[in-house]
Amino acid sequence: MNFKFGVDSFIWTESFSQKDLWIIAKAKELGFEVVDFAISNPYTFPAELVKEELERVGIECVCTTTLTESTNPISPDPEIRRTAVAAIKKCVDICNYLGSPILGGVNYAAWGYITKKPRTAEEWQWGIESMREVGNYAKETGNVTICVECVNRFETFFLNIAEDAVKFCKDVGTGNIKVHLDCFHMIREEKSFRGAVLTCGKEYLGYIHVNENDRGIPGTGLVPFEEFFLAVKEVGYDGPLVIESFDPSFEELAGNCAIWRKFADTGEELAIEGLKNLKAIAEAL
Repeated sequence: MNFKFGVDSFIWTESFSQKDLWIIAKAKELGFEVVDFAISNPYTFPAELVKEELERVGIECVCTTTLTESTNPISPDPEIRRTAVAAIKKCVDICNYLGSPILGGVNYAAWGYITKKPRTAEEWQWGIESMREVGNYAKETGNVTICVECVNRFETFFLNIAEDAVKFCKDVGTGNIKVHLDCFHMIREEKSFRGAVLTCGKEYLGYIHVNENDRGIPGTGLVPFEEFFLAVKEVGYDGPLVIESFDPSFEELAGNCAIWRKFADTGEELAIEGLKNLKAIAEAL
């Protein structure tokens, strides 16, 4: 099976800035076809320099983002919700400028925001209203698809499984909101990898992160990549499959993601070995 494999900028840096432009050429050098820019702050992201380097190197890109408690679309505070919508729109602007067809990640709630109780109907409505405004903006300004990432229960209470994410997309109703699946989160929350993919189907599966269950080297752990890849092919997904992990030396990310030990000597080694493993698995199917 032929897949388009990519790598996340988080492999090398936790907050992409001008000093990290070299990552773009490195990603292509390592054999990746796509680079995923993790936008930690859309207002400081060096979009012009990134675009120049993407064109020079000749590699595709996608973007992801995570929101904070000051940019939380499901906050009880309407002013924070408005600030959140503005920040996500800014990410859409960056995607339009770079030619990224996707804005993935935890873009529907503050990452790590936990109320210690299940989501409420009111929070669901706040999320729908915020995302609907963003979805309409994305349609008016370009062709960016917003992909909402289901993540594990320790990082959000809002969207943990594909079934809920698909319902969210349907309730938003703009037609350009899809689901972002990540194997690391799936192995904690889904009953079946194939089942989650089929739940999304061609219509709602918008983006994929191919991470191992421990965030280590893909292909060395418990994730059933054979089952997953067959299901992905079955529904006709033709977007990128991106490796994402973090170095324990990252101060904020490592703490937020509970990365307490090294899974490879460097993030780059993790990406290199992971790409080799995933290609071998795909080619054997």
